[in-house]
Amino acid sequence: MSPARHKPATAEATYLWRIQYFRSAKGGTVFAPTAAFLKFSACVFSREARKVLQSILIKQTTIAAPAETSGLGLHTAVPVRVRLRPAPPDNGLVFVRTDLDDFEINASVECIAHCSYATTLMRTGVMLSTVEHLLAALRGLGVDNAYIEVDNLELPIMDGSADDFAAMILRAGVVEQPAARRALRVRRRVQIEQGDRRMSVEPHETWEIDCMIDFPHPLIGMQRLRFDALDPEAFLREIAPARTFGFTEEIEVLRRANLIRGGSLENAIVLTPAGMLNETPLRRADEFVRHKILDIIGDLALLGMPLLGLVRAERSGHLLHAALMSKLLRDDAAWEIVDMPVGAHLAVAS
Repeated sequence: MSPARHKPATAEATYLWRIQYFRSAKGGTVFAPTAAFLKFSACVFSREARKVLQSILIKQTTIAAPAETSGLGLHTAVPVRVRLRPAPPDNGLVFVRTDLDDFEINASVECIAHCSYATTLMRTGVMLSTVEHLLAALRGLGVDNAYIEVDNLELPIMDGSADDFAAMILRAGVVEQPAARRALRVRRRVQIEQGDRRMSVEPHETWEIDCMIDFPHPLIGMQRLRFDALDPEAFLREIAPARTFGFTEEIEVLRRANLIRGGSLENAIVLTPAGMLNETPLRRADEFVRHKILDIIGDLALLGMPLLGLVRAERSGHLLHAALMSKLLRDDAAWEIVDMPVGAHLAVAS
């Protein structure tokens, strides 16, 4: 089925068409446009579309229908099924361990257990690991409320990116809810440092991420990217496909620690001292910094709502992300909860 046969005529629909057919360029599944996503779309291709959409993304959203996917856990190598269900306004994102009598774990900073090579949540001793990629897809696509059913202790790694999770959300569709979308607005700068790693957040009219990584490797070196985290189309095009990566010299150490047992060339970029083991090429030359931004979006989704602030990250990781969120939330004068301002998601593109 050719995407051109279903290309919508209106500017408001252009965004939906582009994201729903984004995966077809890589031979992925093609999804027909849905009315829910036509309303949800954040197209910035015309003034008329902006006017229409400025009044849309200030409302909360949930998924339109259940959708599911499955795969293997990166660290546990166990099969796991993930199923999304709609949730009411102000519910937030809630994980449900269906293998443990539907035990619920809120996607919140308070539930962070540890952040060693992945973000793990815990409530009263029940844990759930590697949540960051799915949370990035939900936050990147502007989904505020959903139940996330998981039948094991780790989310699947899929291909190492958020692409398959984004496709699951597109299959479900996204619908507006009769409640104002709230945002956590940064009022003053907060910073944290750990050696040569640092991260900060400061007041800003929208949510942007300025990320820098630096690895002494011929395929990486120093990479830097600034990204508008409130732009769903840009997330799908520029961030969601970026895969996780690791180095061959770390593999044995991690496996001795009972980690990455499900890791393979199908779900990670594996770097040798001179190149990489993968036969397939990088999706972008700077795929590495894009994946770091993916992790930042996923971890900061644990704030429970979109952020209005400029996040700067240098050589950061899950531990630093968690530390920054904790420090920010402890300082009551550094933030406030507000209704999402009209046009905040278009501030960078305008």
